[in-house]
Amino acid sequence: MRSIFTGIEYAGKTTLIDLLEAYYRKRRRPTHNDDHFTIPDASLSPESRKKMLDFPDDIKERMQRMQIYYHVDIIKNYPHPLIGGWFLEEAVYCALYGNEADSPYYPGYHYHFQRLYEASVIEAKLPDVVLFHLTASDEVIRERMRTNPHPFQIIREKDIAELKKRFEEEVERSLFTQKGCTVKLDTTDKTPEQSLDELLLKTESLVTDGEVAMRAMPVPNDEYEVRYENGVRKTIPASG
Repeated sequence: MRSIFTGIEYAGKTTLIDLLEAYYRKRRRPTHNDDHFTIPDASLSPESRKKMLDFPDDIKERMQRMQIYYHVDIIKNYPHPLIGGWFLEEAVYCALYGNEADSPYYPGYHYHFQRLYEASVIEAKLPDVVLFHLTASDEVIRERMRTNPHPFQIIREKDIAELKKRFEEEVERSLFTQKGCTVKLDTTDKTPEQSLDELLLKTESLVTDGEVAMRAMPVPNDEYEVRYENGVRKTIPASG
């Protein structure tokens, strides 16, 4: 399954991406995890993230444009990419915060590129691209902001309702939504594990037969080795 996650900060995107990555790796399926589209790029060192905050707007825009477009091919060429944010959050955050001096986002986002990114993926006729829209109640978002604040937080408490509305509108406009490839997950009253179960259930009709078969395979809780005996695949506890 080729997974794209979007939604307001603190909705649980990174947590669910990490769980889904562990799910695939437990089944010996490689993933390509790119959860670094929020400014500053979370894959950079803390020192580099601080420096990125002060980059001129045109440099930020150029860097974002290139890495967003680069990930069109990542989605096409990897069987299990896990993409966090991609282009949708940029449209939302640039529109609301781009003109504010204390925000890392920039004004003048070239919105017309939005559909081109999606169209490039859709033209590849991939059978299992899913856009996940994560959300949670205003109260839960506020609580998560207070109890587990992000080191480079983007959103502001007063904007929660407006941001959720804007993400909803972006998802509704998405070509993936028009093709029936969007799944909405509300994490308000769920543990991360319950949200993963919901994700797997809601995507049953959107993934390939091969992925459904993989999901049905029994997997030991502990480390294991794969062996074949008379052509039958078996999972054996890893030798100590």
